Amino acid sequence: MPLAPTIIERLARARGDLRMGVPVVLTDACGSALVVAIEALSPARLTELRTLGTPELAITARRAETLKARAYDGDLARLALPPDAGLDWLCAMADPVDDLRVPMKGPFHSLRDGPATLHRAAIGLAKSAQLLPAALVLPVANGAAIAAASNLTLIPLHEAAPELSRASPLHPVVSARLPMVASSAGRVHIFRPEDGGAEHYAIEIGRPDRNSPVLARLHSACFTGDVLGSLKCDCGPQLRAALAQMGDQGAGVLLYLNQEGRGIGLANKMRAYSLQDQGFDTVEANHRLGFEDDERDFRIGAGILRQMGFTAVNLLTNNPRKLAMMQSHGIHVASRVPLQVGKTDQNAAYLATKAAKSGHLL
Repeated sequence: MPLAPTIIERLARARGDLRMGVPVVLTDACGSALVVAIEALSPARLTELRTLGTPELAITARRAETLKARAYDGDLARLALPPDAGLDWLCAMADPVDDLRVPMKGPFHSLRDGPATLHRAAIGLAKSAQLLPAALVLPVANGAAIAAASNLTLIPLHEAAPELSRASPLHPVVSARLPMVASSAGRVHIFRPEDGGAEHYAIEIGRPDRNSPVLARLHSACFTGDVLGSLKCDCGPQLRAALAQMGDQGAGVLLYLNQEGRGIGLANKMRAYSLQDQGFDTVEANHRLGFEDDERDFRIGAGILRQMGFTAVNLLTNNPRKLAMMQSHGIHVASRVPLQVGKTDQNAAYLATKAAKSGHLL
């Protein structure tokens, strides 16, 4: 049916549902399950789900390591809910804010029988919705019927898997001239992904030659640093220094990618900041939340550069991962241009962690 939503549109709907606390039905060859993000779960829905069967908690192996729970499935753990576990217990399992105050939440019963495909997909959807990566998963025998009866979004994983693993195609929306402090010859291009995600921006300085390496910067959005002038990171100074250098040279392109907090979103970034106030470094805080060190997808940047006609860059970065990602996705890195600015007393430990644990060249 031409009016029916495509799998891309249903995935976008599923992310919205999870953010609202609405269950989504996932299916694969082995069965089906109702899934809901712990962060948005309500007491009423938890009660209703329990009338349909025995729910399980899915968390990442990173979060399981913090909780001292066994992750038999490698990248995730499936935990049986204690009979008296309520929403407070589930939220404490998902959110590490009270880990130090209430360090012992177990003992835990980690499940090891049966497939974990639906649990893995549930965590992936929660991450892509920028929620805490923890989901309640209720295996059911008649997922499609439940979805139809309750008007829930149905996601068959055999259809969704290719879309979840690829970078969503980006389409240009509009571009317009924008005189800036860095250069009066500025132009902003807006790109919109097919999957309903955040738009990304390309700031073009001057008229860069498409036949030569362009001075380029992949800059991840940082509300606290770019807008508020945070002293906890070096993002704001890097943004301004990169634009200034492009202005001095008369040409360049800065990609402003909406991947706040290394891809975990502003709310989770603030959670990580709260954990840093407890003494954890950036990487440790991400792990306690259940995320990897860096959840960003730099394929987005390579795709925008190719659409704009660039095939080679002089990349302004201290991050070797960006170099490797550009090279592996069709953008030749002619040189790396260091961008070492913005060190303060407040971010010295943060920068040291980036160098020691993330391999940044500082």
